[in-house]
Amino acid sequence: MGRIDIPSKAIGAAMLVFSVAAIVGFARSETAFVASASQPINVGDAIAAAAAYHESGTYQRDLASVAQQATAWILEGAESAEKPAVVFDIDETALANWDVIKRDNFGRPIAGPCDLALDGPCGWAAWDQLALDPAIAPTLEIFQQAKASKVAVFFITGRPEDQRQATERNLRESGYDGFEKVYMVPVGAKYGSAADFKTPVRAEIEAAGYTIIANIGDQPSDLFGGHAQRLFLLPNPFYRVP
Repeated sequence: MGRIDIPSKAIGAAMLVFSVAAIVGFARSETAFVASASQPINVGDAIAAAAAYHESGTYQRDLASVAQQATAWILEGAESAEKPAVVFDIDETALANWDVIKRDNFGRPIAGPCDLALDGPCGWAAWDQLALDPAIAPTLEIFQQAKASKVAVFFITGRPEDQRQATERNLRESGYDGFEKVYMVPVGAKYGSAADFKTPVRAEIEAAGYTIIANIGDQPSDLFGGHAQRLFLLPNPFYRVP
């Protein structure tokens, strides 16, 4: 496996600090209580910390930090590989789902329809079909630099094949135009981990003669399995994909 580059901020530590501060404040104003030392972070506190991280600007700064490292490496790798390629994940890597994450109060995946006229939850599949996700700006800059350097770009996503039309339209309309191919999960296929689907796809890209100089995603499972020179992990404390 190649090197993994992560943002400098430790999100888990930030959440822990948040929860400890909340408990200390509560203890000062209420009768003393005994709490279990093994209790994990309160889910409500974790949601509040993740939302604060997104809204404070720190999330954008951490995205930009990883993107800067990825761009520098791609410029270097483009010169040394005969057929260089970059692989991107889509959700929370290339496109942002923040609107539906807020609507669903960080629940994922949610089934059902998505009526934007209502102030309520949205089904994730229905949301994807609306093709409304904005680009994650630092990732779009990586994409543009890769294209300018004549590096082939591939997307590998856990979205199912029946979302192809909406997904490709969303990518192009948000600025990701000129990619080689989007690989999507066959309808009805089940995988224990995203890596079980994505790793063989990267091997397939390599078998076509490409050298994957960078693999960029927001989940560790986007990066597991090798078949890339360098791995870049974007921050995402909002949900976990195994």
